Amino acid sequence: MHWLEQIKKYTPYNEQEAQDKEVILQCIEAFDDVLTRNNRLAHITSSAFVVNQTKDKVLMVHHNIYNSWSWTGGHADGAEDLLAVALRELAEETGVKNARPLTNDIFSLDIIPVIGHFKKGQYVSAHVHLSVAYLVEADDSQPLVVKDDENSGVKWVPVEEVCHYSNEPHMQKLYRKLIFKIKNSCF
Repeated sequence: MHWLEQIKKYTPYNEQEAQDKEVILQCIEAFDDVLTRNNRLAHITSSAFVVNQTKDKVLMVHHNIYNSWSWTGGHADGAEDLLAVALRELAEETGVKNARPLTNDIFSLDIIPVIGHFKKGQYVSAHVHLSVAYLVEADDSQPLVVKDDENSGVKWVPVEEVCHYSNEPHMQKLYRKLIFKIKNSCF
């Protein structure tokens, strides 16, 4: 399914997702470059919320820019297959190769604020990520690899401790929502 159709057909889980979906669709309509970072105000990112087979652990990376543990993911950079972007970023950031989506459908739509920061010596102004996230399962016995230019740690975190690892309140709220959705679904 085309990325835009997938977003349009997504059924929001709660009011936050309903509002964020509406704004994401408005951004897509207003800007022709939301799939790239050429749009410096808002652009599409794709993430994987990765759980192990028993769904009692979440794979997290220690993100260098935010100095916090987070999910894996990255910019679409023009790619239209957002699930493939999420899986590619997962492999690049953690070394995990054998992961599978628990569904090919979007698991979460969110607008995530990004504070201004330096990346590779260049200042990146504050903007928002129009986040499309997928629920992915991976074997927690696979070897993990740190991607030095992006993260300084990779590890499986007990699901009940995920929010203790993140020092970003807006991401803690997002992770709580994702964990709740997992616990209350039939994955």
